[in-house]
Amino acid sequence: MGAPRKVKIAAALAAGAIAISATAALAGWRDEASDYDINRLTQLEQWREKAVWEAQHYSDHTGNFAAIRETLEPQGHAVPARALVGHWKCRNMKMGGMNAYIVYGWFDCSISAGRDGLIFRKNDGTLRTQGILYPENGAWIYLGAQSARGEPWHRYSGRTPSAGAVATPDDQIGLLSGIGNNRLRLEIPGPVEESTYDVIELAR
Repeated sequence: MGAPRKVKIAAALAAGAIAISATAALAGWRDEASDYDINRLTQLEQWREKAVWEAQHYSDHTGNFAAIRETLEPQGHAVPARALVGHWKCRNMKMGGMNAYIVYGWFDCSISAGRDGLIFRKNDGTLRTQGILYPENGAWIYLGAQSARGEPWHRYSGRTPSAGAVATPDDQIGLLSGIGNNRLRLEIPGPVEESTYDVIELAR
């Protein structure tokens, strides 16, 4: 396969997703998120640009880069809660870090209404993902955690990471936005392990 075509990255995050401002009004997710994770989210654009560069310049890759391009390039738009709830198929894409990029196959995912709000869950695969979606200026902030298959579901540890660490490897923070009719994009900047940037595409 030839070299991947360059992904267009706008100077402002708003061109690819709904902007998150470091000075935005406090929301519930800010009370739960660690300072480390808030910083990861406010620098989402920089994490994305770094990961795209690594995806285009590193040699080891798995899957079709076109899937990453088709997921990252659309401008993000607001999605109401009622349109999120239900079953989805989803696929994870990892860029940078240990590999140039990896595009995984499709798995079952869901977004459901729970006691704490909307809950996103990737139900199967080697790594499972679960967390809460918080509304923020028309977008959704995701606070969650990943767990290996066979382990109990992990919860976001937030301001109490294990053993006094700055960050817990399983913790995730991300931005969920719409990218078309029945298509969503969950961007997870700066994973603590393996990759530089993760993107989960949801479709139905």
